[in-house]
Amino acid sequence: MRILRLLLSVVCLAAVGITGTAHMAAWAQENAEIPPLPRPRPDRDASGAVAPVPAPPPRQQTPATEAIDTLAGAPQPVTLTARITQDGTTIPEGLIWRIFDSVPDANGEMALVAKVEGGTAQLELPPGEYVIHLAYGRAQTSEPLSVAAGQNSKDIVMEAGALRLNSAVTGDIPIAPNLLHFDIYTAGPENSRVMLAENLQPNEIITLNAGTYHIVSRFGDINAVVKADLRVEPGQLTDATLYHHGSEVSFKLVSEEGGEAIADVEWTVKSTDGATLFTDRGAFPWTVLAEGDYTVLAKLGDQVYNRDFQVQPGGQREIEILNNKF
Repeated sequence: MRILRLLLSVVCLAAVGITGTAHMAAWAQENAEIPPLPRPRPDRDASGAVAPVPAPPPRQQTPATEAIDTLAGAPQPVTLTARITQDGTTIPEGLIWRIFDSVPDANGEMALVAKVEGGTAQLELPPGEYVIHLAYGRAQTSEPLSVAAGQNSKDIVMEAGALRLNSAVTGDIPIAPNLLHFDIYTAGPENSRVMLAENLQPNEIITLNAGTYHIVSRFGDINAVVKADLRVEPGQLTDATLYHHGSEVSFKLVSEEGGEAIADVEWTVKSTDGATLFTDRGAFPWTVLAEGDYTVLAKLGDQVYNRDFQVQPGGQREIEILNNKF
């Protein structure tokens, strides 16, 4: 009996050992590090070349896909607005909108797609990329425009201001408006300036991009010229008066001081270096000259009469020449 119990104990321990060993093997298998798997290689043909990837089958056109394609290429509503400054109100009128295709043609030019004048622009464009050119007076800017399916809108801030010019003779002597005109150039060295506006009348308001500009004021058509650089601020009207050092001058040939003007006289005005500045024919010629010294010649038949004179800033002046002097 005792021998039988001993044998049973040995059998039980053997069974327990087997079971424990099995559990340890299973735990080791579960926790063993798995080596990295090799990458799949592309298929190669017999020559060793990589087999091409087959192209996806073409999409089957159905009424639904045709409707989608049609909608994707259909013109979409676009609203364009502009304002002078970021905090300004929408500009109601005076705008010129030009919409260009963003892709240049063979000549390097972008095709004009649409043009709208007025204030807010309402138009329809097919989805795609465009370039907007916006002009407001002499102010202008360009910005990209992307049109997608559905409602599209874009608001442009021009950062523009305005300029109003006038001139007078030194001493605040007014000048007749018909004797004044102004030219506006970009700032910078003289040989690189670009004319933006010419022959502007006094007190004419002109819209410009904010920045510095070179102004030329002409009093008459000869040599009375004043130049200045002026700054235009965004959202502001800049008023500027330029002062001339010159005067209106008239001429007459007389037989005595204060006498009647003689008709049919040929007139020439020369500068001190001999350059001819003015010519005319008649009894009462007149012109505008800058401050300085001049010589006037009056030819009547074969006789020539002359006189040196000086121009100073001020009102209109009359120069008499006596015909008893050569």
